[in-house]
Amino acid sequence: MVKSMTGFGRAEAEIHQYGISVELKSVNNRYFDCTVKLPRIYSFLEDTVKKRVQSSISRGKVDVYISVDDSRAKNITVSLNKPVAEGYLKALRDIRDEFELRDDISVSLLTRFSEVFSVEKSQENLDEITEGISTVLEMALSQFDEMRIREGEQLLEDIRSRLSAIAQMTSRVEERSPQTISEYRARLFQRMQDVLASAEIDETRILTEAALFADKTDITEEAVRLRSHLNQLENMLLTGGIVGRKLDFLIQELNREVNTIGSKGNDLFISTMVVDMKAEIEKIREQAQNIE
Repeated sequence: MVKSMTGFGRAEAEIHQYGISVELKSVNNRYFDCTVKLPRIYSFLEDTVKKRVQSSISRGKVDVYISVDDSRAKNITVSLNKPVAEGYLKALRDIRDEFELRDDISVSLLTRFSEVFSVEKSQENLDEITEGISTVLEMALSQFDEMRIREGEQLLEDIRSRLSAIAQMTSRVEERSPQTISEYRARLFQRMQDVLASAEIDETRILTEAALFADKTDITEEAVRLRSHLNQLENMLLTGGIVGRKLDFLIQELNREVNTIGSKGNDLFISTMVVDMKAEIEKIREQAQNIE
């Protein structure tokens, strides 16, 4: 299956008296880029979370937000960091004296500085929170993946319809191409007739010129390669997996063949078809940028 790089997933649960919530969201990016934001006290889990996310996502800009409410958890010791508290108190008093400010230094003011208190957790707590965050992360990843799959299916349907449209336009160009040769031969005959008036027209000369024109405007090879690229894209999308970068390459090849057909066509109808095909290719390119 094809997955979109854009997704969102959120889960929350209470595990071992920890209230844990995990939120993931992603946008397009050429490579994998993951940012994890979680409470500083649990920062040791950042690499673990990144590795787990990367095992599910190959590319995209992913933001992971983790919050933990541990107010009900046991075996947590909160202690005063006395040297830090004394340092803040001295600094506050210095500011008061230096600028002759009103003395409103209080306990509540000191508690606003997070370094004043240290929180210590037992190994039991660390094991529990690791288990809890991992569990909720899996729940969020499941939702996240479901959304990416749904969006991937929509992208697949849209791109396949555009590939079909390009294939139909290619057929119309192939049908039109031989007519341009016969029309060129007729125009050439008429011009020579107008110039030479009553003189005898060299039919061999006309056939030679028409043959040269046919060789210059022959789009058979380009049409064959174009159809080959269309088939490869179709098969790649149906096979699924991580196909985004391969799609980018094949889309460039599609554009190259269509440009060549346009330069060889020398016909208003073919030029119109080429413009329409390029418009469809550009839309495919935009959609492919969303595919993992």
